[in-house]
Amino acid sequence: MNVNKVILVGRLTRDPEIRTTPSGQTVATIGLATSDRWNDKNGQKQERTEFHRVVLWGRIAEIAGQYLTKGQEAFFEGRLQTQTFTGKDGVERKMVEIVADSMQLGSRAQGTSAPSGSAPRQTAPAQQRPAPQARQQSPVEEEIPTINLDDERDEIRIEDVPF
Repeated sequence: MNVNKVILVGRLTRDPEIRTTPSGQTVATIGLATSDRWNDKNGQKQERTEFHRVVLWGRIAEIAGQYLTKGQEAFFEGRLQTQTFTGKDGVERKMVEIVADSMQLGSRAQGTSAPSGSAPRQTAPAQQRPAPQARQQSPVEEEIPTINLDDERDEIRIEDVPF
């Protein structure tokens, strides 16, 4: 039996790069950082961060480009794939990437509020803005639609699904 399965939960190191192939297929490339924390034998806290290249294709790539932003937490599930290429110095190199077929959005980075594809926020003119030290940031609460199956008496219709 052979298994090539990867599950990663981490934070984006940059906004997704979205491209379209000559055949019209959308592809997104994402940088993801995952961290491992432990106490060494002396009791000192240690941390190691790994950086990953995640590739998404098709509709999931479009969704990633629309909703993911740098610093946001995300979950990816897919497979490992090795790319071989020749560098500018003529040396052949290999790069391991994750080709994801499943993605879940996580919490946004501190200080960000709206996805890149949403409408810009309205701001007050410069003369009406409070001084920077007087401004306070309030946490952004996102409303997540849910379906309560206990309240449903009939079958769930596809129109009722919030995604």
